[in-house]
Amino acid sequence: MQESRRERKKRETRQRIVMVAIKLFEEQGYEQTTMAQIAAAADVDPKTFSNYFRSKDEVLWVGTERDFDVLFRAIAERRPEEGPGEVLARMVQEYAAHRRPKVPPKEPEELSATARLVLNTPALQAKGLYLLLDLQHRIADELQKAFPGRLDPITAAAMTGALLGAIQQASWASVQLGRSQDELWEAARHAVDIAMQGLRSVRPHDEDA
Repeated sequence: MQESRRERKKRETRQRIVMVAIKLFEEQGYEQTTMAQIAAAADVDPKTFSNYFRSKDEVLWVGTERDFDVLFRAIAERRPEEGPGEVLARMVQEYAAHRRPKVPPKEPEELSATARLVLNTPALQAKGLYLLLDLQHRIADELQKAFPGRLDPITAAAMTGALLGAIQQASWASVQLGRSQDELWEAARHAVDIAMQGLRSVRPHDEDA
């Protein structure tokens, strides 16, 4: 569907706030930067900022919760011929197809700036770790629901951790090496390929030979 003028304006405003916030975080520190400062620098009213973000840390994880629904829906729509590994592989593919067109183009310097912020700011490290662990737990739960009584919680947790951990680490490595955004996507895809070599070997209990 074609983006409406109003939707485009909202997207552009959101992107401007994000870009300005990261710049301020880099220049004066995350803890020292206030929501009011970000709003002023982005030339928006503080109330407008609050309409887009409930807190300043949300600027770095904009839209993640809505996008995560794509992951859970993909698992819920498991196909009869799919094992747990195939479900996770398709989940990642559908998420990438949904998410990547929405991510504005970024230069390697911008990607590195965000990475430095998260790695060097304890509050953001904690937030990032919480989001990752919570997502892994929720995906593992959905994976078990897709294979009721046939996939134990330990296996589901191990599979989810292996896949998301591979993607996260490969992505961070790409950013730290100063690679481009396209190379970052490719690093994530390569991580999935590596993880899937083991994940495809897992079969539900009643399919064991």
